[in-house]
Amino acid sequence: MVAARITVNGKEAPISPSAPHTTVLEFLRERGLTGTKEGCAEGECGACSVLVARPGVNKPTDWVAVNACLVPVAALDGQEIVTSEGLATAGGPGMPPTLHPVQEEMAVRGGSQCGYCTPGFVCSMAAEYYRPDRCPHADSDSDRADSTDAEHGPNGFDLHALSGNLCRCTGYRPIRDAAFAVGTPTDEDPLARRREQSPPVPVATEYVRDDGAFLRKSTLAETLELLRERPDAVVVAGSTDWGVEVNIRSRRADCVVAIDRLPELRELRVESDCVEIGAALTLTETERRLDGSVPLLAELFPQFASRLIRNSATLGGNLGTGSPIGDSPPALLALEASVVLADADGEREVPLADYFTGYRQSVRRPGELIRAVRVPLPLSPVVAFHKIAKRRFDDISSVAAAFALDIEDGVVRKARIGLGGVAATPIRALATEAALEGRPWAAETVEAAALVLKGEGTPMSDHRASAGYRSAMLGQSLLKLYARTTEAVPS
Repeated sequence: MVAARITVNGKEAPISPSAPHTTVLEFLRERGLTGTKEGCAEGECGACSVLVARPGVNKPTDWVAVNACLVPVAALDGQEIVTSEGLATAGGPGMPPTLHPVQEEMAVRGGSQCGYCTPGFVCSMAAEYYRPDRCPHADSDSDRADSTDAEHGPNGFDLHALSGNLCRCTGYRPIRDAAFAVGTPTDEDPLARRREQSPPVPVATEYVRDDGAFLRKSTLAETLELLRERPDAVVVAGSTDWGVEVNIRSRRADCVVAIDRLPELRELRVESDCVEIGAALTLTETERRLDGSVPLLAELFPQFASRLIRNSATLGGNLGTGSPIGDSPPALLALEASVVLADADGEREVPLADYFTGYRQSVRRPGELIRAVRVPLPLSPVVAFHKIAKRRFDDISSVAAAFALDIEDGVVRKARIGLGGVAATPIRALATEAALEGRPWAAETVEAAALVLKGEGTPMSDHRASAGYRSAMLGQSLLKLYARTTEAVPS
């Protein structure tokens, strides 16, 4: 087994002697790359953002921004990263480095206040700068931040790329100005040229120390055999959940098994009767590959945490945690999705409605993995995903409601509603579905069904919302859907 190594700013470095639970953030700072900062240690502030070379969607390789505070450095064995220090290019003898275009715009437009968060902003901005399908508007002045809409610049920059970055000095306007002023990469840009080359090849990893082991097998079959031997192992893909446990709760594992690069878990297939999404595809990859073809998921993705988190998080991980406030289960329940569970003895398919058995509990057995999520076709034409939270983006939901309706000739022929945040598990709103099906899609029907929806689940009061508020928001979400569709659907 080759010793675990990582390429940082073009130079290869051994991961040893770092402990298996050492994060990329800690690894970098121990080596003097202190531009990578720790703010929240749970993936909410973006001060630790770095670029990782990943398999591309539109080009062979994409530069993807991730939270270095969450990812174990062993998970990047054989991979390449670029920090804020690595974006600048070296000057001549006795000359200072030449700033990267993103760094230059942040400097000249006053985007750096105290400077603590700036390197993270710069890395997230650089990922968007190098996004292959970012298209400037030909008839727009790149210096006018108001020439398009508030969240998309005339240069094609999507401001949501910075949704996971927090400026502690509230200096958002100059940061926005800098984002909307960057141009396009030149042909001489080495990081732009890197996109045309193949991404790093996944490598098998056996990083074992006295205080634990980090293991990655080459195939799904090998991984399942390993999990048969080590059913107590912690399984990670993007580490967006486990990384928080390590940082905030000081949890350690004797054995961590990585599945994020397994090719069998990274497929997305569209069949005649279903869409199958590999459990280890990141949410960003899934979003861009589906390209709006599953409208309910297209509504979900922008509201799921932040772009930094979506660049690492997976559907398999979100379902695997069993959280009652996970964002994806309500949408997948409304879509009547199922999960494909695999172990060393074979596979089985379980409807998601039957998957959750209790608080953070499921039918998944020790040694089993979620291999894929299947969404049956055809899709219902009337859909909506409503997330109620204290912040518009990058927040945990108080309540989430997903709707998928078939309405023909003004009558609800089929209704599927998934709910989160109102019970110990994500649930289907079965009583509300029954109150809608076979009835006219009209104000009287919807108002009666909204009353039923308010009574679904067993909501509780906590620091995010009261039980009464959660119930009220359920009913309101159905009324909101009706208001949105009334003009488009005959009543």
